[in-house]
Amino acid sequence: MQLKPQIARALEHPLRIQIIAFTATRTVLNTMHRMIYPFLAVFGRGLGVDLVVLSLALSFRALVGAFGPFLALVADRKGRKTGMLLGLFIFVFGAGLVTFKPTYLTFLLTLALTLIGKYVFDPSLQAYIGDRVSYRRRGTVMAATEIGWSLSFILGVPLVGLLIARIGWMAPFPLLGLLGFIAFGLLAWMLPRDPAPTIDMPTLWENFRGVLTSPPALAGLSIGLLISTANEIVNLIFGVWLEDSFGMKIAALGAASAVIGLSELSGELMVGGFTDRLGKLRAVMLGVLLNSLAALALPYLGRSLMGALAGLFCFYVTFEFTLVSCIPLMTEILPSARATLMAANVAGLSLGRALGALLSPQIYGLSGLFPSLPGISVSALAAVLFNLLALIMLRNLVKVGGE
Repeated sequence: MQLKPQIARALEHPLRIQIIAFTATRTVLNTMHRMIYPFLAVFGRGLGVDLVVLSLALSFRALVGAFGPFLALVADRKGRKTGMLLGLFIFVFGAGLVTFKPTYLTFLLTLALTLIGKYVFDPSLQAYIGDRVSYRRRGTVMAATEIGWSLSFILGVPLVGLLIARIGWMAPFPLLGLLGFIAFGLLAWMLPRDPAPTIDMPTLWENFRGVLTSPPALAGLSIGLLISTANEIVNLIFGVWLEDSFGMKIAALGAASAVIGLSELSGELMVGGFTDRLGKLRAVMLGVLLNSLAALALPYLGRSLMGALAGLFCFYVTFEFTLVSCIPLMTEILPSARATLMAANVAGLSLGRALGALLSPQIYGLSGLFPSLPGISVSALAAVLFNLLALIMLRNLVKVGGE
């Protein structure tokens, strides 16, 4: 409960209210994003398509989403408020498509557009906070808005399940679209008007070129890509590992989902409590080291179901701490193109997850070559390898914000 007084010291009153609105808005956006996986079969039955066809929809969403963050570049030209409202407009429009015409095609477009909306909103929000909160206190504030990620899993997804059970598979889309519309109106009224653009303001291409030619920016983007790859290598196969090891697929995966949600919330609260005090660079370094230790512990803890879940909790809480600590660090690397860099960071994280998803099955398959070792051992070592590469890039990152 130490997060509240720290936020109070970090923010003036109007911005404190805005942070609450930002966190609630991100909970809505993230719920739309995360609800698809647990209820994929339900959506398939509602649409009359099988899981193979639905997997194509998810692949399309991932492909389109990789380019979506670059729409947030508008926040460096037109303003942070404009970027956030654009993201919410795209989200609401996307949610409305399947609401008014529930077909596979509109479902496909809804998945893509709502993800693009989220990927436009998030970097614009991060740039807005970077503009208004001192770097010394930025980690606490960023952690407060990131709670919207874990709340979507702890509160949003169970609510979606309740709605689907009582009303039907379509129920979440109009509700989330309505909440997105309310958020649009609230933020349009609450946020200050964007400053008028100056004549000598850099163009979108100049901002993007500035990111690509900045060694610190490239190092920071590499860190995000590498740690997300390491996480996805374990994230994609932990369910298979639990099934192979304990033969309790439904029970084990249900418990693991609860563990992941709680670990994400714990990691975000840890950022609020420690990242600003430690310094962002040291916090990221500590997080990567602890995540590597947690990965190495997985094969040993995984000799029992409770041990496996405890190991997964440690792995996810240290990853969340690392990832969220990276966000305020990234906001100070290139202030002149802050939204552009944060959009590139979102794309880099997505690319890292895609790379991890590509490598994960092959790496886990190598465990058959070492029958004397627990099945997740090779995957854990691969995750550590990518984390070590991230540490190397972290050493090349120049100090920012006076750290």
